[in-house]
Amino acid sequence: MDLRGWSELDFLYISGDGYVDHPSFGPAVICRCLESWGFKVGIAAQPDWRTREDFLSMGRPRLGALVSAGNMDSMLNKLTAARNKRRTDAYSPGGEVGHRPDRATIVYCNIVRELWGDIPLVIGGIEASLRRMAHYDYWSDKVRRSILIDSRADLLIYGMGERQIKEIAERLRDGEDVSSLTGIRGTCHRASDCPEGSVVVPSFDEVVRDKRAFARAFDLWDREQDPIRGKTVCQPHGDKVVVQNPPALPLSTDEMDHVYDLPYAREPHPMYDDAGGIPAIEEVRFSIVSHRGCFGDCSFCAIVAHQGRIIQARSHRSILEEAKKLTEMASFKGYIHDVGGPTANFRHPSCKKQLSQGTCAHRSCLAPEPCPGLDCDHWDYLELLRKLKGLPKVKKVFIRSGIRYDYILAGKNREFLEELCRDHVSGILKVAPEHCSPSVLSLMGKPSIEVFLRFKAIFDRINAKINRKQFLIPYLISSHPGATLKDAVALAELLRDLGHVPDHVQDFIPTPGSLSTCMYYTEIDPSTGRGIFVAKTGHQKALQRALLQYNRPENRKLVLEALRMCGREDLIGFGENCLVRPEKGSVPVRRGGFEKNAKSASGGKGPRRRGRKP
Repeated sequence: MDLRGWSELDFLYISGDGYVDHPSFGPAVICRCLESWGFKVGIAAQPDWRTREDFLSMGRPRLGALVSAGNMDSMLNKLTAARNKRRTDAYSPGGEVGHRPDRATIVYCNIVRELWGDIPLVIGGIEASLRRMAHYDYWSDKVRRSILIDSRADLLIYGMGERQIKEIAERLRDGEDVSSLTGIRGTCHRASDCPEGSVVVPSFDEVVRDKRAFARAFDLWDREQDPIRGKTVCQPHGDKVVVQNPPALPLSTDEMDHVYDLPYAREPHPMYDDAGGIPAIEEVRFSIVSHRGCFGDCSFCAIVAHQGRIIQARSHRSILEEAKKLTEMASFKGYIHDVGGPTANFRHPSCKKQLSQGTCAHRSCLAPEPCPGLDCDHWDYLELLRKLKGLPKVKKVFIRSGIRYDYILAGKNREFLEELCRDHVSGILKVAPEHCSPSVLSLMGKPSIEVFLRFKAIFDRINAKINRKQFLIPYLISSHPGATLKDAVALAELLRDLGHVPDHVQDFIPTPGSLSTCMYYTEIDPSTGRGIFVAKTGHQKALQRALLQYNRPENRKLVLEALRMCGREDLIGFGENCLVRPEKGSVPVRRGGFEKNAKSASGGKGPRRRGRKP
């Protein structure tokens, strides 16, 4: 501040992450944008909440305090699906844990109120965005109030916040009181009554008492998360009402370019050098964000609730200029690691009507079948990749942010897939079938497993044609709501038939704001009102996870238990179709060419499984 001749800040931005000046990190984007609009901004990155020194070091800001927990929800950052403490924190110096408090947004806001009373206080980021209404909190196993109420903030910015923070900052600068900033799209505020014409969802008291009320509230709220057709939503919390204005309008290409053309240093702050830097930068240091939004609409993903379903893309010019900056960095080795967004091959809105009419309220663009109006053209993305590949100093351009294979198959541009295999896959392409059970995939909002198998056949055929040895690595989720133990057995059999046992399996984590989390808590499909099975105990989850890694010796007892619980002793033995060997002392019996445990009822058939049985 002294070097810049500033006697005071306009805004103090308080973040739960170590500071990384890179456009993949929300605090950097918001602060660089404010700077570009002429505001004086200071950043308190991971302030020590046990003292007040870090909060006071730059003085009271003139216009307001901005608070974010960082790039992740602070509880998800700390705890695993089993509620065990994580050993590392990628957003902290050297990956060390313990640099942020639990429920960081609330803790930081309480300190701001303690220090500066009624100063304008605005919260944002993923934690605030996804906890904006009454929500189920997995880590405390209870329904919590809107974080707007618990934090005592004046405004909550949800979604990507550039439009909102600009309007808020300019109106505060022009002398308006923060209490008057109630009609800004993409924000929530407190009120005494529900605005006329708003969608009123069941109150906090109702959703705490009644899981069906919780499911109904989520369904009503979820339908309005569209910037074109969405309405104001309100939810009573005692004598107050949380009012959510409609989502912010999508950024234009010029506005997106402005955000990403700003002078980011693209590095963690040098004050972290002695600790080893901020590990999260390594995944994105040589990656490029090409767009925002995702019309994949997976039930377990919170991207739709945060970024929306309407794609907002940067221009080729902006992306190429960023790529040139990467090639000038001393540590650049010729490889751009990723060009994409939530889904790499979504570069434009899924259909032409979205920008005028919004997304469809009662159907998905891709699942269970692609919409007849879906625009599946990949030429823009293909042309972008070709331009990047042609830049001096660029050896390879990879795609790591994931592709939707059903979107590729829905189109007719097979040239894209062949070029993808030839030029943009580094031996492994990660895709996300997630499961194989029709009922589970339906609840997930994913296409049938047959679509994945068809894509795999084409992928293998293309790689044989171009003489490349490349593989698909499927992402899988165990214990998703609706997934029974028999569904997990079916998935294990599919993995056996594919000759693939995953190194890592993601246990479903109920994060705030997603449809799947609503299903987990209520054991209800909110769209139909029907009850569903949910694996909730640690042992139930362990059984499902073990089946997906059935060849690991440490999982053997759990796999045996799961198979017997399902009456699938035919998968215990020495035959080609078996998943696991019997215990010592059991006498295998040969019948019809298959070796089986003496307790088995019948043999099965299936292709030879690769790898040894535990």
